Formats: sequence, structure tokens, C-alpha cells
Amino acid sequence: MIWKVLGVLIIVWLAVTLIGAIVKGLFWLAVIGGLLFVGTAAYAAIKGNNQRSIR
Repeated sequence: MIWKVLGVLIIVWLAVTLIGAIVKGLFWLAVIGGLLFVGTAAYAAIKGNNQRSIR
């Protein structure tokens, strides 16, 4: 009986560890993606303004 309880606790611990690592990794990917999006939008806005003023 004690081995079953320990086995279940180890499985739950591994699942929580994996889910935590995945969520943390996805969070940082979302942050990097957001920064790249803002940078690209800013670059396009600046580049677009320069082309309009030349014409």
C-alpha cells in the first residue's frame, strides 16, 4: 500500500514539474515574441514615415 502511495506521489510530482517547465518556457517565448512584434511595428512605422516624407 505504501509503495502505491509513493508511486502516485512521484508521478504527480513529475507531472507538476513538467507542466511548470512548459508553462515557464512558453511564457518567455511569448515575451520574446511580443518584443519582436513591437520592434517590427516600430521599424515599419519609422520606415513608412520616411518614405512618405520623401515623396
